[in-house]
Amino acid sequence: MADDMLEALVQAVQAKPSYSQIDPDLVRWLGQQEISRRRSLKEAIKHTRARLHQVASAYQDSNLDYSLWEAALQDQSHDLTNPGLQAVCKQMMRQHASTRERLPILEEFFSQILGAFTPLQSILDIGCGMNALALPWMPVNAQTRYIGLDIFADMAMFLNVFLNHVQNPGEVRVYNLVNGLPLNLPSTQVALLLKTVPCLEQLDRKMTSRLLDSLHAEILLVSYPLHSLGGRSKGMLANYEKHFSELADSRGWQAKEFVFSTELAYLIEL
Repeated sequence: MADDMLEALVQAVQAKPSYSQIDPDLVRWLGQQEISRRRSLKEAIKHTRARLHQVASAYQDSNLDYSLWEAALQDQSHDLTNPGLQAVCKQMMRQHASTRERLPILEEFFSQILGAFTPLQSILDIGCGMNALALPWMPVNAQTRYIGLDIFADMAMFLNVFLNHVQNPGEVRVYNLVNGLPLNLPSTQVALLLKTVPCLEQLDRKMTSRLLDSLHAEILLVSYPLHSLGGRSKGMLANYEKHFSELADSRGWQAKEFVFSTELAYLIEL
């Protein structure tokens, strides 16, 4: 009976377009929690949707047309340095809150933080969102392997089309990070955790620590937003500096801090 209730919740949640492409494994994980807390299935469905909106759907525009984007890509160069391809990438990145916020600092963000490691050999992007489209501004070459992990199936499918178009040897996988990192990940030079920590810790306060402790990378880049989705920034810099300091101090890390207009970032050589 409990399994039937959970599956009914998953189907009801994913019947809404905003949640239809989210990894069912995450919906199921949240649904189990909400069923145990709420008085009815209806309440559990409502609160599961609310939590998914908070950590995922709120960051995406509701009218994404990936088929249109795929068509736009076909007319562009395969070369990441091509201005036409870069213009299309920027246009697409405007449809996702996290990458849209980074656009004003895109030219400097990756070059200032990762420029010393040019060219990067491999990248693991945890909770990647649309960040694969920022590859033209990362210090990469044709051999750099990019692997992204995210919970939206349609977005992952499109980003794999993009990676194939620019002839990148990597992939974007649909994956629920509640389960920890995938066991079959290849070793990576650089791991990115860009503005992902606040979302992870809304699901589980210990998730960031578990991910960091299981990570096998030479370099880690962690960042935090300096404005809420509503545009508020009061106290966010100080709060996130404190948050990262606690993570770093408990692991004996020496980190280099970068403060941009929209983002706080830390680089750690592990």
